Amino acid sequence: MDIASLIGLILCLGLSVWAIVTDSGFAGLVNNFLNVPSALITFGGAFGAVLTSNTMQDFIGGFKSFALALKVPNLNTPDMIQKIIELSNVARKEGLLSLEETAAELDDDFMKKGILLIVDGTDPELVRAIMETEISSMEGRHKQNIGFWESVASMGPAWGMIGTLIGLVNMLQNMSDASAIGPAMSVALLTTLYGSLLANWVAIPVSNKLKKNNEQELILKEIMIEGLLSIQAGENPRVIEEKLKSFLAPKERGTSSDDGGGDLG
Repeated sequence: MDIASLIGLILCLGLSVWAIVTDSGFAGLVNNFLNVPSALITFGGAFGAVLTSNTMQDFIGGFKSFALALKVPNLNTPDMIQKIIELSNVARKEGLLSLEETAAELDDDFMKKGILLIVDGTDPELVRAIMETEISSMEGRHKQNIGFWESVASMGPAWGMIGTLIGLVNMLQNMSDASAIGPAMSVALLTTLYGSLLANWVAIPVSNKLKKNNEQELILKEIMIEGLLSIQAGENPRVIEEKLKSFLAPKERGTSSDDGGGDLG
């Protein structure tokens, strides 16, 4: 569980509820801010519009990706670099064929696939092309989930505004009762509030977290490709290590960054 995401969601909701309760009390929260028709038109309309632009399978997959934003991705780049260095030492001492046995012990399918391609004597350019195609496919799946939440973020406020307009039309049809205008306007504005909450509390943060996870995984995959091709080329393990560490921020390289100049990473 990603504690930062969980705390962020709870904090946003908590502050919103606190602001309401401070002025209106819990009774005001229930009576003034909870309205079933407003919620149905906002949330139902937003997700219904997103469903219209997707297949059922893509919609379900996108909805399930919410859980991915709450998980800590298993992406330890320094450990992966160290693993590649160990593989390069093995290959340098025992030859590339010795990596086949090591590949069977790996949990990462992408890394395992690359090693097996190298062991089979595949041309380096073809290895790179195959691995980059794998990355493109992965990124496409990730962007599909990211796009789902970006669509929700745009549809939420839009359907909130639609609900507000419906409420205003109904209010204007009953202007004869001055005492009902205030409550009717309040209910009409709730849909805009719900739409803004859906976008800014859930959809935008989730899409941003999925984007960040995607970027981190892309970097890790690129490190794997560069490392494996360097092993295939027979480069010195020390050279490979320095090459791969260039992907890391100075503070993650295990060396002083004082001589690195202006890198603020």
